[in-house]
Amino acid sequence: MKVAYQGVAGAYSEAALRLHFGADAQPIGFAFSEQVFDAVEDGRADAGFVPVENSIAGSVGVNADLLLERKVFAIAEAYLPIDHCLLGRPGDRLEDVTAVYSHPIALAQCRDFLNSRGLRAVPEYDTAGAAELVAQRRLPGEAAIASKRCAEVYGLQVLSSDIQSVKGNFTRFLAFVREADAPADRRTGKTSVAFSVHHHPGALLDCLKLFADHAINLTKLESRPIASNPFEYSFFVDFLGGADDAAVAAALAELGAAARHVKVLGSYPLAERPTSAPRRG
Repeated sequence: MKVAYQGVAGAYSEAALRLHFGADAQPIGFAFSEQVFDAVEDGRADAGFVPVENSIAGSVGVNADLLLERKVFAIAEAYLPIDHCLLGRPGDRLEDVTAVYSHPIALAQCRDFLNSRGLRAVPEYDTAGAAELVAQRRLPGEAAIASKRCAEVYGLQVLSSDIQSVKGNFTRFLAFVREADAPADRRTGKTSVAFSVHHHPGALLDCLKLFADHAINLTKLESRPIASNPFEYSFFVDFLGGADDAAVAAALAELGAAARHVKVLGSYPLAERPTSAPRRG
């Protein structure tokens, strides 16, 4: 099974993908999220696997937008604990590091570590890509923030581990397929929906009340701007219950009548949520 993800070997997305799909999956990395969705839609990949939410940084907006825009359907969710490590070349010492490369979110999550040592943060498009860059450039004083596996993949060494400011850092991922390939007999327990509302007082409240009327528990609610309509928004909702449940089906039917536009982004088994509580450290 070919599964597309954003990043290169050693990326957190690849690690989560392997844990979820197992050893038989063939990960295919792409530079941009759009290319992941392209690969699924045109058949080069059987499924896609993207991060949608981090317990510290919040939602991954680009992937939420793509799930809404593209003809795909989410069939599974998964969680991965994130342990950021500072990686340098073999023989490098922590005290010799002056510049650190990584994804902007990873840099932000490790701000306390960087600031306490006066290290210069340099944004890169990907954590694993930053590790690959440091390994290729081989310049003194440069290091990367990435996963421990990246040290093995790119011949680097771990100078310091677990360096994020907030412990208990988790990322949630969604696996998706082409809409036409969503299995009809899949087991479900959670559903993701996006909708937009008409312009009149109480329009959003009317839509959200439908879930309460059918005793449906929302686990997430956020708004995203609609790029083609400035200052208008889509609302993304996750809730407990499969799309084939009677109460969910009734709520979605009523939502379709009340909202301006509705798309079911996916319906999938409820993954076990991480239980470790975040702590400062």
